[in-house]
Amino acid sequence: MTDLEKQTFVDRFAAAWAAKDGAAFLALWHPEGQLHYPFANRMIRGDEIGMLNDLTKVDAPHLTWSLVGWTTRGDVVVIEWESSNRYGEHLVTWRGVDKLTLRDGRIIEEVVYADTAPLQALRQGKPFEALIQLPD
Repeated sequence: MTDLEKQTFVDRFAAAWAAKDGAAFLALWHPEGQLHYPFANRMIRGDEIGMLNDLTKVDAPHLTWSLVGWTTRGDVVVIEWESSNRYGEHLVTWRGVDKLTLRDGRIIEEVVYADTAPLQALRQGKPFEALIQLPD
C-alpha cells in the first residue's frame, strides 16, 4: 500500500468509529478476517463486525472513540486511540492500541490491546486499585 492508501484507510477507520456505522466498519474488513478483542468472550469474524457494532451501540450508547495517532510498517497499521463511556455517574476514559494487518487494503486480522481491569472493577462495583502502590 502507498502512504496515501494507508492514510485513506486510517481516515475511513476513524470515520467509521465517529459515525458508529456498521456498514462502514464492515467495508474495512475481509469477511474471513479475525478480530481479537479483549472486551468480547471470543474471537470475532470479519463478517460479524456489523453485529459487534450493533451490540456496542446498545450496550454502550455513550461510548466515544478518538484517534490519538498511528503508524505503519508494510501491511501492518497500528492505531492508538482513546475511548470514554459513562457508567451511571462515572465517566471512564481509557486508551488502547489496535494492530491491524491488511490484505488488499482490508483488515484480515486485528488485535486490540487495552487494559480492561478498570472497567471490570467498575462492573463489579469495586474501586480499581493499581497493582503497584507508589508512595506520595
